[in-house]
Amino acid sequence: MTVIEVVQGDITRQGTEAIVNAANESLRGGGGVDGAIHRAAGPRLAEAGAAIAPCARGDAKATPGFDLPPPIRHVIHTVGPVWKGGTHDEESVLTSCYRRSLEVADELGATSMAFPAISTGIFGFPPHLAARIAVATLRATPTSVERISLMAFDEETHRVLTEALAEG
Repeated sequence: MTVIEVVQGDITRQGTEAIVNAANESLRGGGGVDGAIHRAAGPRLAEAGAAIAPCARGDAKATPGFDLPPPIRHVIHTVGPVWKGGTHDEESVLTSCYRRSLEVADELGATSMAFPAISTGIFGFPPHLAARIAVATLRATPTSVERISLMAFDEETHRVLTEALAEG
């Protein structure tokens, strides 16, 4: 059975085998969590991302973790939806991000992974709705991953994710 926990902290310092990057289609780095992961992993991450890009919204692709501290061995890049009021299939694209990331983790043999709050930053997805989608999708998707950490960079995100986990 998969254990899902909410953790406040830096995703690049998690004791998981894989971390999920809320990426852009180019997989070459950007702002927010994407930029933080790229800075921590070093320049080879952008080179590896460019080699497998583009990544479609809702899909996920993996690269090595490069300079990220052990036990992180993999970065799973997923491209979330930009919020456009909920009328452009944003919820199903976000669901696909979580599902595809788990599928990629299973392909890699990862037994632990950490997710950021995908699309809730600059992409503007409402945090409460995103948290409910994350928890529901992670609970409903069959996986060999034993431990999933939902990462919160700040107290508000931690509260929203904790509430969504408790509701389910």
